[in-house]
Amino acid sequence: MGLFKKKKRPEHAPEPEEKSPLDEMDSSIRPGGVFIVQLLMKERCEMPSLERMTQVLEGHIGRVSAAAPTDDLSSAMKGLALFTALDHIAKFSNGEGPVQVSVMPCDTFHPETIDEMKRSQMWDCLQDRDRVLSECKYCVFANDILTGALDPLERADFDMDFLEALLELFPTCEAVYSLNTGKLVLADVIRNKTASGLDRFIRYIVNARFFNIQGSGGHVVDTLGMTLLYMEDLQYIFNEMDPNWVVMHAYNIAAYVLANRRPIKEGDTIDGVTDGNIDQSLQWKCHFEDALVGPGRPALGIHMDEAVRS
Repeated sequence: MGLFKKKKRPEHAPEPEEKSPLDEMDSSIRPGGVFIVQLLMKERCEMPSLERMTQVLEGHIGRVSAAAPTDDLSSAMKGLALFTALDHIAKFSNGEGPVQVSVMPCDTFHPETIDEMKRSQMWDCLQDRDRVLSECKYCVFANDILTGALDPLERADFDMDFLEALLELFPTCEAVYSLNTGKLVLADVIRNKTASGLDRFIRYIVNARFFNIQGSGGHVVDTLGMTLLYMEDLQYIFNEMDPNWVVMHAYNIAAYVLANRRPIKEGDTIDGVTDGNIDQSLQWKCHFEDALVGPGRPALGIHMDEAVRS
């Protein structure tokens, strides 16, 4: 679990700054940023043929066209497979065009680049974490391109369809590591379709994290990943409640926020938790604020200390 020193929580939503907060935000979690995953595997694997990749991708994300990589690619990116997704059109102020996906050839995996804080938050794969990170010597990088200009719900489904296609293309993949959120998920959890529709993005990419507040006895649960879809991550500050109940609540509310296109407004209330169950008679107040734990980003604070019981 993580430790951090508590910063003062703003009483109100932060005032707009002259400098865009995006300039200070980690690019991996920037609103509308690039979705990036690593497929982890024990043995080096060959890149599927373009014909095979085209066939599998079209079974998941619709019509695709293999695009020729540009000549200015670095040597480390030679062999990259780039596909245009013809059925998914990104709209911009000056025009529109199809989004793309790219897949890198299998390369050496460097688990030492994953720091202790990120390792401590791999709750969905905690029992297998050390084994996966030590046994998997190779990885395949994959990402999307321009999908930040899609409708957020379309993007969430598109990226998960792309992820399922990747696991079909690389059957020896042991686990999927999200570079955006630090989440590690066993590949078979995804292959077995333990989630469907938009819930896949919440289950496989959004990471609910848990921290102790140093010196206070308090705790923080937050999510990481919602900002990719232009939605605030969630944040809870509490003392007594079972953290597992709070994490469960966070995933449920994240799924609700995504499915309903960010319906919660400043000052709204949502159902709380009693004895591990959603309790409609207990209402928690919601406020927009800054995330207490990095990366810096906007958050929707769920304030248990402003509870109202009917």
